[in-house]
Amino acid sequence: MHTDILWIAPASALLIGYLLGSIPFGVILTRVAGAGDLRQIGSGNIGATNVLRTGRKGLAAATLLLDMLKGLAAVLIVERLFPGEGVLAAAGAFIGHCYPVWLRFRGGKGVATLMGIVVGLHWPIGVVYAVVWLSLLAGLRISAVAGMAAAISAPVAAALWGRFDLVMLLLALGLLVIWKHGDNIERLLAGTEPRIGRRD
Repeated sequence: MHTDILWIAPASALLIGYLLGSIPFGVILTRVAGAGDLRQIGSGNIGATNVLRTGRKGLAAATLLLDMLKGLAAVLIVERLFPGEGVLAAAGAFIGHCYPVWLRFRGGKGVATLMGIVVGLHWPIGVVYAVVWLSLLAGLRISAVAGMAAAISAPVAAALWGRFDLVMLLLALGLLVIWKHGDNIERLLAGTEPRIGRRD
């Protein structure tokens, strides 16, 4: 009977992570604030960068923070309930943000949520992530470049810190972030990717 319930902890970790990660804060906040349907604005993405295109900086900041916190919360809650299952919660939260069932699996690109996840798994890696992300964002003002670079910095930092148990997960999530930025990459190559602060 003991072996029959071994699946409960990992399955619960994935489910809790997914449900938390799939909360579309950008859509909720813009709708509550009367800023319209975020999916019909700008790029149609549900993340903070697109919320900024509504001209509501406060909403964008709140979306960024909440998307980070849901990734962090998923890891911390699951580690408290099911010690050792934080990695599965992290994967679930990221997948939930990128493919939320509530939005017909059309979610965000995961940059902010991934930062929260990384902080929850090993906070020094989160510091590296934040430095790379914010430095490039401030210097280049191109959200896609900053986000993709930060995502790839996570598995590199994990390896440098000797957290080889996290490297493959963070590499997989980092590559998924890049894949979700496919349209941005095309615009970057064409020289048409907008910088932060523009609404078009």
